[in-house]
Amino acid sequence: MKWLALSIMCLFGAFLFYVEVDMPEYGDPEAAANLHVSPYYIHESFQETGTPNIVTAILADYRAYDTLGETIVIFTAGLACLLLLGRSKRDDSKVQGPHR
Repeated sequence: MKWLALSIMCLFGAFLFYVEVDMPEYGDPEAAANLHVSPYYIHESFQETGTPNIVTAILADYRAYDTLGETIVIFTAGLACLLLLGRSKRDDSKVQGPHR
């Protein structure tokens, strides 16, 4: 079973190296995100959303559902931490019963 997991992980790692070749270089001005997406957000965000801050327009208007989902995940993780770490100690007499 260990060898199966190890071979699957090695194949997955090889696949990641294989697809990494097609990625653009870091900071490449000819990358698709720099040629198509960024200029659209820069030129059209204020007219479409009415928000003067581009980052706020992207997070709150264009990607609102994604941002809401991320916020729910963070809230749920924080609530779980509070529930796990904030448990109060029980009274020993209630736990042990009448057999002191």
